[in-house]
Amino acid sequence: MSFLDEEYLLESEPAKRLYDEIRDLPILDPHSHVDVEAVAANEGWNDIWEVEGATDHYVWELMRKRGVDEENITGSASNREKWLALAEVFPEFAGNPTYEWVHLDLKRRFGIERAISAETAEDIWAETKVRLEDPSMRPRTLLREMNVEVVSSTDDPTSTLEHHRRLAVEMDDVTVRPTWRPDAAMKIEAAGWPEYVADLGAATGTSVDDFAGFLRALEVSHEYFNEHGCGASDHGLREVISRPVSERRAADVYRRVYAGETISAEAVTDFKAFVLERIGELNSETGWITQLHMGAVRDYRRSLYEKLGLDSGGDVSTQSIELTENLRYFLNRFDGDLETVLYTVDPTHYPTLATLARAYPDVSVGAAWWFNDSPAGMEAQLERVSNVDLLANYGGMVSDSRKLISFGSRFEMFRRSLANTVGRMVERGQMPDDAASDLVERVAYDRPQELWNF
Repeated sequence: MSFLDEEYLLESEPAKRLYDEIRDLPILDPHSHVDVEAVAANEGWNDIWEVEGATDHYVWELMRKRGVDEENITGSASNREKWLALAEVFPEFAGNPTYEWVHLDLKRRFGIERAISAETAEDIWAETKVRLEDPSMRPRTLLREMNVEVVSSTDDPTSTLEHHRRLAVEMDDVTVRPTWRPDAAMKIEAAGWPEYVADLGAATGTSVDDFAGFLRALEVSHEYFNEHGCGASDHGLREVISRPVSERRAADVYRRVYAGETISAEAVTDFKAFVLERIGELNSETGWITQLHMGAVRDYRRSLYEKLGLDSGGDVSTQSIELTENLRYFLNRFDGDLETVLYTVDPTHYPTLATLARAYPDVSVGAAWWFNDSPAGMEAQLERVSNVDLLANYGGMVSDSRKLISFGSRFEMFRRSLANTVGRMVERGQMPDDAASDLVERVAYDRPQELWNF
């Protein structure tokens, strides 16, 4: 086996056969950070740094780890200088999945099989720059080339979805589907929360002077998203808070913060618990999926946050989350009425998620997320879900990517890891060939289509 050859990640004959059966299935992506405006504009990229480095936090963090100056990552250096800086340290990324993703992108999308290094950087820069001028390298064509059938974006409730609406008219072979992400509305403790609520009111044409108006604004946005093809909400939660809270209590917390008062930590969590439950009710009424991304501590590295602001890397996972108790009220409140998909940053929580999914037929374990979406992380999670719950009810792969050109690489890595995991089960005599074939096809395509109503 050589680097990224046809047997990449496939360690047995059953694994190779299973991968051949699913490799060309269409991609259904329930969660990404695709730039919908860029897809609508369909203008493409100018150079390889724009493609691979400009929006990729994984790349940024590894460059920092190898001592690259911030000027050559997010600073004012030219894109060529940033690419050369990346290429100089890229050989040292070996062993990290980023090393494989980026090389897969080069191989699949550009036909370049040379490894990235200081010696190859200039040639790769020049070759990709020429290739990017070709109309076949524009976003819409690439989505088709990668066989993307559905890709789901991540959208704030204040969005007009203008670019989704345009694409719904202009692209009938690829669906770009919005996802409703109300995190900013729930972060009542955030310094800019009152201003955000005012924006939400303006976007929905609703007075938000009181809590009833705030809830109505969320409902109006939810209805608007539903009318434009949305089928899921997504929640980035450092810690899930679910418990019974009265509307009177939540309204009092809202009133105090809206008036500029300081509130207690308990008041914050009471507000969040009530709003999450209300969103669950809205999702249940419309048949949406509820995605809970749990355990990420964002902007943890203070110096980076102070220098570059939000979402510049420096995120970590937390083990403080008490999953079973914190989810108990929510899962029981909506038992039988709401499909919920659970993701966690901390892999030690997968045993808990798998047991929760086993206990509730409408709860699924989502894809290995963030620091876990490596071959080792994905295979370990798939094994856990298979042993405790059912792979046939797995939540499905997601790209979770801002980088459109990597969608194919992300799904290829997952499908190879899936085939390898199930192939080992065949080799160990745990299932016959025909059952394995049915299982990998279901996990790769049929189950996501069924669960996410694609």
